[in-house]
Amino acid sequence: MKKIIVPFFCAVLFSTSVAAQQTAPTPAKIEAVKSKLTSKEVIDNYLKALGGKDKLESIKTTLIENTITVQGMEISMTTKKMGNKFKSEQSVMGQKMVQFFDGEKGYFEQGGQKMDIPADKLTELKKSKVIDALAYDPANYSAVTVEKLDGKDYNVLNSDKGKFYFDTTTGLLYKSSGAEGSAVVKSYMTVDGIRFPQEIEAEGNGQKVIIKTIKVTMNSGITDVDFK
Repeated sequence: MKKIIVPFFCAVLFSTSVAAQQTAPTPAKIEAVKSKLTSKEVIDNYLKALGGKDKLESIKTTLIENTITVQGMEISMTTKKMGNKFKSEQSVMGQKMVQFFDGEKGYFEQGGQKMDIPADKLTELKKSKVIDALAYDPANYSAVTVEKLDGKDYNVLNSDKGKFYFDTTTGLLYKSSGAEGSAVVKSYMTVDGIRFPQEIEAEGNGQKVIIKTIKVTMNSGITDVDFK
């Protein structure tokens, strides 16, 4: 089961749900103060930092090629997205793993065995976007605080789903954390004027995962047929 959960955790990392169980110890309490910004302003700054809302909304499909390093293994992964649909394929030691969501339902497949995506994950997946940042809704966040991590200040969106840390200088998402897992964006890459996470360090299900983006292709080569 673990071989399926970890790649899926990576595939949906920045959606509002995370498909892994966190077993890390509870972090030390961090002092937070109220931010001068509203949740809408934090999100607007994030979209601007990524390339601008209009430009992000012009992206109808993406094909992202990644490598995932976990437990000393390197896994090749490609993910196709269109609307709220996605198909992610991983290959490790000659074995193929697939995660698939057609906008309504989906499954994991490994070694010829399929398992439906749990019903409690479907609701959030249905709200997902080609560009994950466009799925952020200011109404979902109960408070905006400022917290310091490693000597830097971050505007933090707080919700019952978790906490999302945005760099006060760049506006970019740095960290997401919740009861089920956490992820830190170590660097970004720019493709045709749009920023994408280039390297992510994630932790879930008691495992640490490093995800590196190799290539991003936008608005090319993906159709409805890919999600049948």
